[in-house]
Amino acid sequence: MQLALTLEHLESAFYSGGLSKYSASAFEKAGYPSWVHDRFQQIADNEAAHVAYLTDALGSDAPAPCTYDFQYNDVKSFIDMAQKIESISAGAYLGAARHINDTSILNIGVAIGGTESRQASWITSSVLKKQPWDGAFETDIPPSPAYSLLQQYIVNCPDSNPDLPVANLPTLKVSDPTPKAGQTITLTFQPGSSASPLYAAWANGLNYTYTEVNNNKTTVPHGLTGTVFVGLVTNMTRPDRDTFATGWAAVDFPFDSSARPEKQ
Repeated sequence: MQLALTLEHLESAFYSGGLSKYSASAFEKAGYPSWVHDRFQQIADNEAAHVAYLTDALGSDAPAPCTYDFQYNDVKSFIDMAQKIESISAGAYLGAARHINDTSILNIGVAIGGTESRQASWITSSVLKKQPWDGAFETDIPPSPAYSLLQQYIVNCPDSNPDLPVANLPTLKVSDPTPKAGQTITLTFQPGSSASPLYAAWANGLNYTYTEVNNNKTTVPHGLTGTVFVGLVTNMTRPDRDTFATGWAAVDFPFDSSARPEKQ
């Protein structure tokens, strides 16, 4: 729940900051109908409600908000980042579910995660005019990779905040965030890893696809659809804390309504 509240603080800060900077008229000037701004305001209200609920539930154990740097510079980049953050959030709640034994806490996570998934779908389909879903199954993101995806936006957190149950993983960057199947891409991360061999684990729905990594390069596999997450691992078993060599990065394989996603 502390990890969930850390995520919700970030989302709430993202939307409140963006919507205070970009008015409905700014959205219209950028080519979006005014109702897009209004829907984002509803999402902002949802995230604020998540923060309030989790803060009340955790009481004195609740982490405080951090300082963030989201680096959007216009309405379009704000919307693109919103889609990424919502997809990460939906996957993070699903990925945490396997670690929760308390059914009441699990129910809270499922209730919030379902809303995050709907919000991601609305942004991707109604606003960006791409796919409303990534396939037949949602992609779950384990806690440590989920936090690694969020860390890029966090400048610092209060010293009084609790330590989260995550491993500190190197940030992974991909040379092309919208690659094509068969394309060679470069994967960079700091600090480097002395582990060898390394494999790229591509998470898409319930499936992991693995590709060999040589000199920080790998070939994009076939069969990936929608928003996919990739990270470097030390073997080709299901990734866990012992095999993560880096955090994860998000990549996109969009498809429109006239195309069916490539079968995996």
